[in-house]
Amino acid sequence: MPGSDAVKRTTLRSQIADALRDEVIAGRLPAGGQFTVKEIAEQYGVSATPVREALLDLCSQGLLDVELHRSYRVREFSYADFRDMIEARTLIVEGMFRRSAARALQAATPQALSSVRRRAEEASRAALAGDLDILIGYDLRFWREMAGLVGNPYISDFLDRVRVQSWIFTVPLLRALGDLRGLLWDQHAELVEAVASRDVERAQQIVVAYNEHSLALINGLCDDAASGREPSDTVGTDRGPTT
Repeated sequence: MPGSDAVKRTTLRSQIADALRDEVIAGRLPAGGQFTVKEIAEQYGVSATPVREALLDLCSQGLLDVELHRSYRVREFSYADFRDMIEARTLIVEGMFRRSAARALQAATPQALSSVRRRAEEASRAALAGDLDILIGYDLRFWREMAGLVGNPYISDFLDRVRVQSWIFTVPLLRALGDLRGLLWDQHAELVEAVASRDVERAQQIVVAYNEHSLALINGLCDDAASGREPSDTVGTDRGPTT
């Protein structure tokens, strides 16, 4: 079939990009880690072309940097970057609710809300269990579908990009805590219900509180890491939501 090879290559490119993105988010490809097209191609048993295209896709998403000799490096984010990410995603979500709620959230279908609820339940369950790997996947899907309710793909794509980057920064810090039960944000369902009841003010309050706590917790973990201390015992004294 004409063009079938191109279709296969595009699909393979997407699969490789998705797999590598998951590895970066989970920290299995750590910040600062370097690799080449050849190494990834050998790892997945594929040709260099779709790998190179996938890596360039991840560069465009701000997850990788191209090194001088055509190797690739996982981007390293600082706490200042994370603070800016929190500000960006706060503005995105607040604007999404404020500007679009009157028309788009009113038009959200029962089917769309039902799907978001399922994502919320799974994400909350993983958060309560302290299962970071499962939480990340459901949390990203939850926010993609939540943003999708407003019917603007640019908003959804940009929010997803910022949330992926914030996970990349926070995952190593969270893993250092060991037991994450009670620390991970589990109010996805409360946010869905606020949206479903068209309570925009309540939805905004949940998001603002969530982001403020994320900054406070990660700031504490960064301070511990910078000073060489073990993750502070005070982290567990207010076991509220995080990233």
